[in-house]
Amino acid sequence: MTVDVGAVAPDFSLKDQNNEVVSLSDFHGKRNVVLIFYPLTFTNVCKGELCAVRDDLASFQNDDVQVLAVSVDSPFAHKVWADEQGYDFPLLADFWPHGAVAKAYGVFDEEKGIAVRGTFIIDKEGVVRWKVVNAIPDARDQAEYLKVLATL
Repeated sequence: MTVDVGAVAPDFSLKDQNNEVVSLSDFHGKRNVVLIFYPLTFTNVCKGELCAVRDDLASFQNDDVQVLAVSVDSPFAHKVWADEQGYDFPLLADFWPHGAVAKAYGVFDEEKGIAVRGTFIIDKEGVVRWKVVNAIPDARDQAEYLKVLATL
């Protein structure tokens, strides 16, 4: 199953790096969401992508927009990585059932057991307004996120 532009984004509840539950529906009617699926914590391309978001966080996360990053790693691994890298946005653990949220969005690689690089921009009503899905080794262009957010 894949989630296409114009579809209602599947809701989910996952634990963040502080072991707190974060749900997509928490932002309904309040903020647009940049939902970033990444393959694995502590890997170079993932680090580069998330550091680019971190380094320009005020553009990506503010009163109107929330960043949520998701991988299959545990909240404990996310905590170490968030502290090490200074990530001030939720890193969500799609740990168990393994990859269930990535599967719901159509970005789970069954053979490797991890998410591919999928980003979904979801508006305040919960509708997917833009998406990009890249293969695991191919980094995404975060400048594209900002262009789309400017249109919402």
